[in-house]
Amino acid sequence: MKGLNPLFFILISLLTVSCRLSTGNGIEHQKQKEVSVLRYDKLLNEYVRSNSFSALQKMNMEYRQPTKILIEDVLAIGRVGDDTISQKLKTFYSDTTLLRLMNDVDDRFPNLDHLEEGLTKGFKKLIKEIPSIRIPVIYSQVSALNESIVLTDTLLGISLDKYMGEDYPLYKRFYYDYQRRTMRPDRILPDCFVYYLMGQYPFPFENGNSLVDVMLHYGKINYAVQQILGNHSIYDVLGYSKAEKKWCSSNEERVWEYMVTNGHLYARDPMLIRQYMRPSPVTTFFGEGAPPLIGTWLGSRIISEYMKNHKKVSLQQLLSMTDYKLMLEESNYLD
Repeated sequence: MKGLNPLFFILISLLTVSCRLSTGNGIEHQKQKEVSVLRYDKLLNEYVRSNSFSALQKMNMEYRQPTKILIEDVLAIGRVGDDTISQKLKTFYSDTTLLRLMNDVDDRFPNLDHLEEGLTKGFKKLIKEIPSIRIPVIYSQVSALNESIVLTDTLLGISLDKYMGEDYPLYKRFYYDYQRRTMRPDRILPDCFVYYLMGQYPFPFENGNSLVDVMLHYGKINYAVQQILGNHSIYDVLGYSKAEKKWCSSNEERVWEYMVTNGHLYARDPMLIRQYMRPSPVTTFFGEGAPPLIGTWLGSRIISEYMKNHKKVSLQQLLSMTDYKLMLEESNYLD
């Protein structure tokens, strides 16, 4: 068996939320234009708290694929066909901490109207740009603080327990400050589209991938999400604070010059790439105040300049492009 490119493991660790790609038929694609989020989390809560046979039956019949993913992939507590798996699932979520977490999710998200509105607008715009795009079935769940976004060929699952707000008390026991900042309700919408598009346009892993390849790939994904969401800037998509936005505006030329001067753009060292692309604050090169995902931000800025110089390039064409060296040259970035 061929050895795996170590860059693969680096890139997986760069994700701002966890994302699991798998296959399966599951529930059919939604065909209606209005996007609804199926409240699988409420169904699970009903089963765990009330030992509801009706809820369990729906989980096993109407929500077979989400249930299979939750049991086998997210929680990894067994196989969906095991004789005692339903009781094992109930026992798992009957933990005092998880019961409180499910209750808090219910209180924090009594409805998802605002999210559904944003998803509907976003997918309508995306379908207009890329007619072949199909809207996945979207559902919410409580993942016991595991996966934030679950993505398959036909499904997109949102773990509401990973978006309770950065000041949520339980998070302070398990997460660093820089991790908690991404665990806010307003992050759900951009996260959904970022990871959906990452699934549709995966990074082209090849021997010799350089920093600029990684930067522009994730830059174009985040640029596309910015266009889809309309009123979101790249800073909104990345979840930057006002102070970080100001830092970027003041230091953009400095960051670029440092990368060029030190030969980092075409570097292939996975550890160096991680310095620019990791979700934790980057302090090695640029000191205090530098935001996380600085490579993604700069990549998005380069893509933005490229699109200004190529007004006839559609969003679909942009997302299909992979010659990142050529795109950088034709962007005339900071010339």
